[in-house]
Amino acid sequence: MTIAVGERLPEVRLVLCSEDGGSPITTGSFFAGKKVALFSVPGAFTSTCSETHLPGFLARADDLKAHGVDEVVCTAVNDAAVMSAWARAMHAVGHISMLADGSGDLARAMDLELDGRGFGMGIRSKRYAALVNDGVVEYLGVEPGRDVGVSSAEAVMAELRGAAG
Repeated sequence: MTIAVGERLPEVRLVLCSEDGGSPITTGSFFAGKKVALFSVPGAFTSTCSETHLPGFLARADDLKAHGVDEVVCTAVNDAAVMSAWARAMHAVGHISMLADGSGDLARAMDLELDGRGFGMGIRSKRYAALVNDGVVEYLGVEPGRDVGVSSAEAVMAELRGAAG
């Protein structure tokens, strides 16, 4: 069953991307003690992800932080080298942290896998956004199709404004 609001993120190993490749982390340690705007894309360098989804979060990163988010984080079922290269290409370094879910462990553990084999992509992650507070999901917007709506930076901002109001 798909992870739900009020549930703790599953404990999995990911790679926090950096210029030198990255360092292994666990979800438990990474998300502990902070509020994170987490969004997932089916693939780095893909059209909707590069033209709409990541740019929306990049444009709103400061607004999200001004509304109580400690860190804006992108994840995808790509390796750390690809995620690091995408961050550089999108000018996201220093604004959005990249978590490589190279084996799809997070996507699988959250029951948010996307079967992209028909598009030549293999098993990926569904497009979603979440607000995660100290490891607990407070908001989850999973896209039913290819568009960016409930997983957009604007949807996360609306949730933050609603929680503050």
